[in-house]
Amino acid sequence: MPADARTTTAGERSRLTRSAFGRGSWPRAVRLPIREGVCVRGVRVREAVFRRSLAVADVVAAAVALVFCVDVLGDDGLRPVALLALPLIVVAGKAHGLYDRDELVLNKTTIDQAPALFSCATLYALLVMVLQDPFVDGSLGAAQAVGLWGSLFVAALLARRIARWVAVLSTPVERCLFVGSDESYARLHSKLPDGDRRARLVGRMALNQIADDQLVAVASATLHRLIDSLGVHRVIIEPSEALPQITLDFVREAKSIGVRVSLLPRILEVVGSTIEVDDLNGLTLLGVRRFGLTRTSRLIKRAFDSTGAAIGLVALAPLLALAAILIKLDSHGPVIFRQTRIGRDGQPFEIWKLRSMRHDTDHLKRHLRAHSDPTIGLFKLPDDPRITRIGHWLRQSSLDELPQLVNVLRGEMSLVGPRPLVADEDQQITGRDRSRLNLTPGMTGHWQIQGARVPLAEMIKLDYLYVATWSLWLDVKILLRTISYVFARRGM
Repeated sequence: MPADARTTTAGERSRLTRSAFGRGSWPRAVRLPIREGVCVRGVRVREAVFRRSLAVADVVAAAVALVFCVDVLGDDGLRPVALLALPLIVVAGKAHGLYDRDELVLNKTTIDQAPALFSCATLYALLVMVLQDPFVDGSLGAAQAVGLWGSLFVAALLARRIARWVAVLSTPVERCLFVGSDESYARLHSKLPDGDRRARLVGRMALNQIADDQLVAVASATLHRLIDSLGVHRVIIEPSEALPQITLDFVREAKSIGVRVSLLPRILEVVGSTIEVDDLNGLTLLGVRRFGLTRTSRLIKRAFDSTGAAIGLVALAPLLALAAILIKLDSHGPVIFRQTRIGRDGQPFEIWKLRSMRHDTDHLKRHLRAHSDPTIGLFKLPDDPRITRIGHWLRQSSLDELPQLVNVLRGEMSLVGPRPLVADEDQQITGRDRSRLNLTPGMTGHWQIQGARVPLAEMIKLDYLYVATWSLWLDVKILLRTISYVFARRGM
């Protein structure tokens, strides 16, 4: 069971609070000496493994890119001294902060660093071109420079993903102590279930009973005790509106011990992560971007959708034809299933999908609704008896969604966007939550890559944050994660 600060005994509380140095000051007597205990050593070992693994991955990627651009794309050769050019990638990576991010986050993903890797590859290619004389037996041309830049970017993405996978397997799971409310602890635990290799919640500390400086002394001592006894690597703190100073003190205390600190601010559920930090003569303000897309952003998104849908239909035409033949051979009925969904600004449209159910079975839906999970808010059955044999494969691989590329070309859908709902599900969404319809619904989104059983309330939050934080890079990132999700055969 998670540890809880409220279990402190009355005797311990009395002993600790007697040593406080007056009201209004931090009780120095309960501040434990800063020492490199087991938990701090564990933090440093974990971070060292990740940093070194990423550095090795970058060097390997640079070596592959150099060989490719010099020996494959041209007739030049690499001199032995070219080995000295490999550490330049580490220098470029350090300049872009590519080795420092992992210690700050729980979800250590490579795709989130793609823009920084893009810049790093550009800088490294420029350095090699400028300093090529000692390293290359010949002269690199423009095509080789582009080849070095592109191959390094792709190789770094792949190598870093492998490096992180190896680092995760070779280090203990990150142990986290949560400081905050029961509700937020439950939400966080749902995101980090047992068996998750990213992190594990090993304790919880509640602050709702801390009302004066004496109890602050007890809470500080309890924080130290829990970190030490549970071998905590990271403290996750939910900022308290009622006790802002205690929140600040807890952040300072946890950092002074040597463990990592993360914050769980509720405000980001409304404004999203795309905020600008504004320094006003030492006072920090957070600039929140406008809700929705500008006219230019809508045009860019539409151009991206149209181009992607056209390329997708041409490239996937043979696969669609094969799926159509299998559907006709498997069961009676049309190949394309059409259903009315609610689109942008509440306008209905017909969504296209490859038929995965037996024909004319909608009348069974009202009989099966009683078997749907009521906590989700959407009609979902784990083993829907209406699904055909081919339909199971189509849904598992998400291939049944491909005809929606036609909806994208027609402007009724986007490649990425809020989930399109049927009318009775859309009617459950009221008030400000309907602002999710400010954008065109998408073939995929945050809701898709998190699985088919995302509850309706959670899906609404994801859709709202997508609208509030849209960028073209966000669409690209979600598409890349969707491809990974589909290949993992976890689809709908």
